[in-house]
Amino acid sequence: MKLSQYLPGAKRARFGAAAAATLVLLVAIPGSAQAATAVGLGTADSFVVLAGTGVTNTGPTTLNGDIGTFPTTTITDLGTITINGTNHAGDGVTQGAKSDLVTAYDSAAGQGPTNPIAAALDGQTLVPGVYNSASQILLNGGAVTLDAGGDAAAVWVFQAGSDLIVGNGSVVNLTNGAQACNVFWQVGSSASLGTGVAFRGTIMALTSITLATAATLEGRALARNGTVTLDTNTITRAVCAAAATPTPTPTPTSQVRRVPRGAVSTGDGSTSGTIGNVAYVVAGGLALAGFGGAAVVATRRRRLDA
Repeated sequence: MKLSQYLPGAKRARFGAAAAATLVLLVAIPGSAQAATAVGLGTADSFVVLAGTGVTNTGPTTLNGDIGTFPTTTITDLGTITINGTNHAGDGVTQGAKSDLVTAYDSAAGQGPTNPIAAALDGQTLVPGVYNSASQILLNGGAVTLDAGGDAAAVWVFQAGSDLIVGNGSVVNLTNGAQACNVFWQVGSSASLGTGVAFRGTIMALTSITLATAATLEGRALARNGTVTLDTNTITRAVCAAAATPTPTPTPTSQVRRVPRGAVSTGDGSTSGTIGNVAYVVAGGLALAGFGGAAVVATRRRRLDA
């Protein structure tokens, strides 16, 4: 039966319009997690420090990743930096990474739709998505928590129209599967991390990046045009944990090797072979009953037709 047989024309029209409106509504509702996608860093991925006009360091700094700077190749106090990676200085790898950084920066800046940042991030818990401030992004000594909701692939992209300013002692917390490798800070001017800051994510600044004494960064400090300034810091390249491979469930195998034939002993000296005969009798009786019922129905139809 067709639904149209039971709906008058006007009702059919209203039903169709409502269904179409519902479909449009479902398509039009975006999810915040869908708004942000991981930013491809290309050859800049292996770098924890990348600069345009040189790198300046004070005190014992540890870099767990590569370092490079171009076109200015100066690295001040290089001897006090422990590099668990490669110092590419201004070589071809650095130059390629600088080019890829431009692409990554533009990719992060172009993501949307965005959630507006109306105040400092202190005390906030943020779900995955793209967050935008037309001016500064501030963290004034408190903590901001990034909550992945159990999704290890969740991504955050922060877009600052001007500066990223992180006050002394500030913390970026990750919870429920959030990973620093999926956090990106695109900064329209310069970024500064205060003393003792524990920061997470890849910072891509148009100009310069400064880390004050004892600030730590799980991510990257990538400055397109300016200087990266360090002071007794630890920067560790953020790497996404590999997704767990589920263990396949073994397929159960049958324990029956051969199907028994003939009568089966019941243990009391008799056999169950007669059960098969009973089954045949019952099946035959059911078949006859079915034929009889069909005949009765046919007879009643003929009488009604007459």
